[in-house]
Amino acid sequence: MKYLHTMVRVQNLEKSLDFYCNKLGLKEISRKDFSDESFTLCFLGADDDEEAQIELTYNWPIEGVTPENYSGGRNFGHLAYSVENIYEYCASLIESGIIINRPPRDGRMAFIKSPDGISIELLQKGEALPISEPWLSMPNIGEW
Repeated sequence: MKYLHTMVRVQNLEKSLDFYCNKLGLKEISRKDFSDESFTLCFLGADDDEEAQIELTYNWPIEGVTPENYSGGRNFGHLAYSVENIYEYCASLIESGIIINRPPRDGRMAFIKSPDGISIELLQKGEALPISEPWLSMPNIGEW
C-alpha cells in the first residue's frame, strides 16, 4: 500500500492556493477541471516530497443552488492509498469484517471508513482491473 493524498474541500480556490502555495510553500503539481460534474481538483506537494499530496477540491457555484457551508469537518474529504490488486485487497477487508462503502465496481476505486468515520479511498495501482463480479453488482453502503 502507498499513501497518495488527502482531500480537502475549499470554498475559494484562489484564496486556498494563495495560502497553501504562497504562504505555506507547497506547489501546484496538477490541476484538472471536470466541467461535466462542475468541480476542479488541484494537487499540491512539497518540493522535497511531491508524492505525498494534498488534493484541493473546489465545487463550482451552480445557479440556483446554495453553496455548501463546509462546517464540522465536512471540508476534509478522505485519505487515499493505492493498492496492487483492489479486488483482492477489498476481499481481504471484507473477510476481516470491514464494510466496503463504495465497492470497486469500475475495477479501480473503492471507499471504506475508519472506526472514527474517516473516509479512505482505495485506488488500483496502474490501470483499472477488468470489471467483474461480485464487485459489479455490489451496492453502495452508507456514505463515504
